Amino acid sequence: MGLFAKKSCDICGGKIGMLGNRKLEDGNCCKDCAKQLSPFFSERRKSTVADINAQLAYREENKAAVAAFRTTRTLGQETKVLLDEDAGKFIVSNARRLEDENPDVLDFSQVTGCNIEIGERSRELTQNDKDGKSVSYTPPRFEYSYDFDCIIHVHHPWFNEIRFRINDRTIRVQSTGARAGAAVGRTNHDYRQAEDLGNEIKTALTNARQTARDDLAAANKPKAAQTCRQCAASCIPDAQGRCEYCGSAM
Repeated sequence: MGLFAKKSCDICGGKIGMLGNRKLEDGNCCKDCAKQLSPFFSERRKSTVADINAQLAYREENKAAVAAFRTTRTLGQETKVLLDEDAGKFIVSNARRLEDENPDVLDFSQVTGCNIEIGERSRELTQNDKDGKSVSYTPPRFEYSYDFDCIIHVHHPWFNEIRFRINDRTIRVQSTGARAGAAVGRTNHDYRQAEDLGNEIKTALTNARQTARDDLAAANKPKAAQTCRQCAASCIPDAQGRCEYCGSAM
């Protein structure tokens, strides 16, 4: 009887139906609460009830960041990298309406790296001989399959990477002879397009990250004293760039 007794969600207090439990380190979470967690979060089973409550509080605050987000540049096919270059933020999502998905909004400065991984698989193509037996072509023929994954490494309290597929469908290329790799892939338009898009995303994020960090370093750099041209006083300009003594522009 106890084995099939309904559990209660330690997050919202609701009853958990059959197959609806999502185990936590020290409790239970219903599937509805679990759906509200970040899609890039993968440590639920190792998380405590307090951890999940903290993340759900962050996710609620994230809704305001989504509402304020203004896309200035879009990169990607099915899953897209959306940039708000004016605010220094970005989103990775395949949602049609961001408000419905509540995707995580990150600062450019949170990016710690970006890699493009190319997965390759191969199989030999065969033909049937006059006896109906499957035999190799002469010379051998192969079909190569390629998938491009983008991995964005980030400094974030709830996850450390964002991984998504760049190409919207597997790229297949046929070749004669036992060749493989980029030499074969680049004979295909879709391969070249996915490769270019991956490099564009990587360049955009790494450049934006460096700019954000340079701006932060400049803002935190100690200000040097200057001599006012109007009153000749030596002082550090205020936030508006004016002399603290006479108020003139420095």
